[in-house]
Amino acid sequence: MKSMAWLVLLAVVSGAQAGEEESTPCDNVESDQQTFACAAFNKQTAERELKSAYDDLIQRIRDQYADEGDKAAALAGRMEAAEKLWTQLRDADCKVETYAEKPGSKAFEAAWNTCVAQRSDDRSEYLQSIGQQ
Repeated sequence: MKSMAWLVLLAVVSGAQAGEEESTPCDNVESDQQTFACAAFNKQTAERELKSAYDDLIQRIRDQYADEGDKAAALAGRMEAAEKLWTQLRDADCKVETYAEKPGSKAFEAAWNTCVAQRSDDRSEYLQSIGQQ
């Protein structure tokens, strides 16, 4: 099962990245159940960071266009529309990546969570780069 080996590798890498931070489900992954828990943890963490990056961007927009309310509102509206489209693209990409797994299986859930986490991490970095001076 190629995807399972890939997920275990991801869990090990994620655990190594946690470094000296507090303990996570990705520490010392040795079983399939731990791999699934790690993938779910990574998805939750990535989605939380994505929301934070989006909220920070909206605040940067408001700050940068503080004297131009119409521009701030227009740009924030464009960002909201872009975020909705990006979410649709992310989900479509993850449907492609998880195609080989049986929907509803633990392997499918782990693969889905891993895909969403990776895409969300990439999007967070992008959102953090917008409007930086």
